[in-house]
Amino acid sequence: MDLYSRRVIGWSIDRRMNKALVIRALMMAINLRRPPAGLIHHSDRGSQYASHAYQALLKQHGIMCSMSRKGNCWDNAPVERFFSSLKREWTGDRLYRTREEAITDVREYVTVYYNSKRLHSTLGYTTPLNYEKNLNKVSEIG
Repeated sequence: MDLYSRRVIGWSIDRRMNKALVIRALMMAINLRRPPAGLIHHSDRGSQYASHAYQALLKQHGIMCSMSRKGNCWDNAPVERFFSSLKREWTGDRLYRTREEAITDVREYVTVYYNSKRLHSTLGYTTPLNYEKNLNKVSEIG
């Protein structure tokens, strides 16, 4: 998630929360944004984020690692809020018949609803994509 615009830019789904899962999500974000060196990437202290492979990927792209304090979920509040919204607004107690059905449904939430239609109070009641578009317009003018 880009904390400035609240846009979800990298994500992945798998059976387990392991380093391959988070590496795929990070690569999706890197390929979408092509961030300059010095970007700060924040995560919790999960073993998958602390893995040598994940840390090497961050370093390879010049991304600085920031991790939450031990046992402090407030350090990662925007992402925790995203998952709460996903569950509350979209998936609820739904049981998916297949993994593909779950992936398709979550993809729709992220790309069609959350990033494109869901209004965010933090962004002045606009969507993440509109917030980024307006930022780009201001940058082009200034």
